[in-house]
Amino acid sequence: MKRGKESAMKLGVNTWVWVSPFTTGELHLLDKIARMGYDLVEIAVEDPAAIDAGALKRKLADTGLGITLCGAFGPSRDISNTDPELRTIGREYIEASLKLAEKLGCGVFSGPIYSAVGKTRMVSDEQRKREWAYCVENMRALEGLAQACGVTVGVEPLNRFETDMINLVEQASALIAEVGSPVYKVHMDTFHANIEEKSIPAAIRKLGKGGLCHFHSCENDRGAPGTGHQDWIGIRDALIEVEYDGAVVIESFTPGTLEIAKAASIWRPLAASQDELAEQGLVFLRTLFA
Repeated sequence: MKRGKESAMKLGVNTWVWVSPFTTGELHLLDKIARMGYDLVEIAVEDPAAIDAGALKRKLADTGLGITLCGAFGPSRDISNTDPELRTIGREYIEASLKLAEKLGCGVFSGPIYSAVGKTRMVSDEQRKREWAYCVENMRALEGLAQACGVTVGVEPLNRFETDMINLVEQASALIAEVGSPVYKVHMDTFHANIEEKSIPAAIRKLGKGGLCHFHSCENDRGAPGTGHQDWIGIRDALIEVEYDGAVVIESFTPGTLEIAKAASIWRPLAASQDELAEQGLVFLRTLFA
């Protein structure tokens, strides 16, 4: 398949479509992604130490693919937790991911950086304020490293079944505003937004120009974009209106994703094969943004 004409938005696919975790042993996957016609690969970083940055950078050069990184925030990686040990583990994981991004020349690291995925509880207002404060404190502490690494950090709202902290782009924007650093911007995922936002196009427009640093183009069931009921025309028009020029990435999951298996909840195949999901989704997005 030949690549479509050049456009401001670059189309990518997350390695979670095929493998979990992604390690240096899966570098061959980039050859497939390039042959399919994608502009970039999104590496899901479950274990930064399992990825040889030099080997990955060489493979990126060989394939001509761009790159973004997304985080995997399992139960122990939680910068807002009341347990100081878990806050430290979460911060150190983000630091390692930022350093990996720098080695790769990757300008975006994103995900639900504020909390462990799957942490959904009924807690007091006092505890929520305390957790929010811990999160702000750690995000401010990470600012200098992110700047030094040349990385923009995307803050991704998740749906109510995966987090009780940030469900809306409005909440993500409020967190970023309190942190007060330009290294943080919003990362939007249409799977989550389909559950939480009244209107995905309206939420994009509310962010405005420059408010969005990363975009996951996910169907309502995490299958191939274009096979469900998402308002793709409205989404496309809103992205164009706010002059979004970043990556548009298909994120789905292979059954058995390790770090966030319960949160991903992929209990059945979403296409005849993972390759078909990626190929069908790319054809749809190329046509959508043509």
